[in-house]
Amino acid sequence: MTRRAKIVCTLGPATSTPEMVQALVDAGMDVARLNFSHGTHDHHARAYDMVRQASDRSGRSVGILADLQGPKIRLGRFEQSPVLWVAGEEITITVEECVGSRDRISTTYARLAMDVKPGDRLLIDDGNVAVSVLRVEGDDVRCLVDEGGLVSDRKGLSLIGVAVSAPALSDKDAEDLRFALGLGVDFVALSFVRSPADAGLVHAVMNDVGVRLPV
Repeated sequence: MTRRAKIVCTLGPATSTPEMVQALVDAGMDVARLNFSHGTHDHHARAYDMVRQASDRSGRSVGILADLQGPKIRLGRFEQSPVLWVAGEEITITVEECVGSRDRISTTYARLAMDVKPGDRLLIDDGNVAVSVLRVEGDDVRCLVDEGGLVSDRKGLSLIGVAVSAPALSDKDAEDLRFALGLGVDFVALSFVRSPADAGLVHAVMNDVGVRLPV
């Protein structure tokens, strides 16, 4: 039976040796994902080389995907981390720079208070904790904890159904994209795509470099 599903594996610290990459290829990895939210260009270049070498040794074609970070939104740092947010209590997320307390924490996204409205849902740490917006008070977004849990420093913040006004392709993303195209990756992934114009930003960089790949 022909396998139509593709196995995509993210390469990271646990797969940073030629032996581990070879094991992934031999186990059936179809696409190696380079996560540009983490790691340096040198790290990704080494991972790229290891995948190509393992692919050649095995005689299997393995694609390489460059996954750009996009406008990553994070919480700030707590005075004492982690903190426990309990369902039913209120907390505040502010765009002001501050050291967080148990019920008040900053965010890296300066336009949060302008982009959200009451009823909007925010997910923290890949959905492990969920809050909903009660009201916006200046730079503060007052929220109700819907699904509680432990929250630690610098966790990701996702705005569900909210039109984020941050550009889909940051300066860092453009730099990473040029680097990835120079390496010779096979695919590019972009986070937080909201319209065809967002993909067009990636295509513009590709046109400038002279390389067109699937996005």
